Amino acid sequence: MVEMVDLYKDYKVGKVLFPALRGINLKIEDGEFTAIAGPSGSGKTTLLNVIGCLDIPTKGDVLIDGTSITTLSTKEKAEFRKNELGFVFQTFNLIPVLTAYENVEMPLILVNMPAAEKKERVISILEEVGLSEFINRKSNEMSGGQQQRVAIARALVKNPSMVLADEPTANLDSMNAKEILSLMKELNKKKKTTFIFSTHDQLVMEFAGRIIYLRDGKIASDKKK
Repeated sequence: MVEMVDLYKDYKVGKVLFPALRGINLKIEDGEFTAIAGPSGSGKTTLLNVIGCLDIPTKGDVLIDGTSITTLSTKEKAEFRKNELGFVFQTFNLIPVLTAYENVEMPLILVNMPAAEKKERVISILEEVGLSEFINRKSNEMSGGQQQRVAIARALVKNPSMVLADEPTANLDSMNAKEILSLMKELNKKKKTTFIFSTHDQLVMEFAGRIIYLRDGKIASDKKK
């Protein structure tokens, strides 16, 4: 499903060049539950951002279902993100003044979905993540674990082919982190959605079916369980 070919990414700060990715060659199959792990500065978040069309590689290509996303225009990349990808962030990135329902509804508003289908999808996914009793509660009135469940529901409500999760357990205690990972694993199996994590959390690695370990912008190891 996702193929990275000779991928490089450099950042320039003043006159100094910092290599973040250095020749990544990698394939991630449809339906995988994969962790991209490594220490800070290893390139894992950069790799996730390139896959998610949030960053442009310096060199190389990323193919998703055979289509090169690096050659897409800015508008085409935005359309691709809107229709094909879901994102889960460590800081949740919810709109505090909106309810759980309204936060999850946002991606469907962007794709102009009919009102009846939109309502059905939002209520259904909130039930799946265990928040049916919190539909009308504002996100700033929820615990961290509940907010991350809303974020997962928002990422999955449009049935994306792939969800990219950047350090999704970083702001959660161990109990909530385990519950969130169990939920994502269950949804991965049920919906066959591909999940790709960037993480340094050992718990995420325990749940992952595959661990790709980066060091200094290169693949140090790639292990499937």
